[in-house]
Amino acid sequence: MNILSVSELQQRLADASITLLDVREADELEIAAITPALHIPLQQLPRRLAELNPQAPIAVLCHHGMRSEMAARFLISNGFDQVANVAGGIDAWSLEIDPRITRY
Repeated sequence: MNILSVSELQQRLADASITLLDVREADELEIAAITPALHIPLQQLPRRLAELNPQAPIAVLCHHGMRSEMAARFLISNGFDQVANVAGGIDAWSLEIDPRITRY
């Protein structure tokens, strides 16, 4: 599994070369979110795999990186081969990229 820094994610989002998958819960998304992102909570991921393209690059994001790592491993085990975990999650994004994003 690849690890993506938030600065690398910012660049990849700017050139639209990656899908951002946010696996946090809906209440967390109301507090802080990155646009554009596809929101599929971790618990729903197994039944919503069809919403993702297994050939497309995917960056997985959560609060700090634990749930996104589990989600990334799950995707890889299901045939997704271009998956990266976003190191530090949305918290790192708020600290390093966009301080307007609420930390929680």
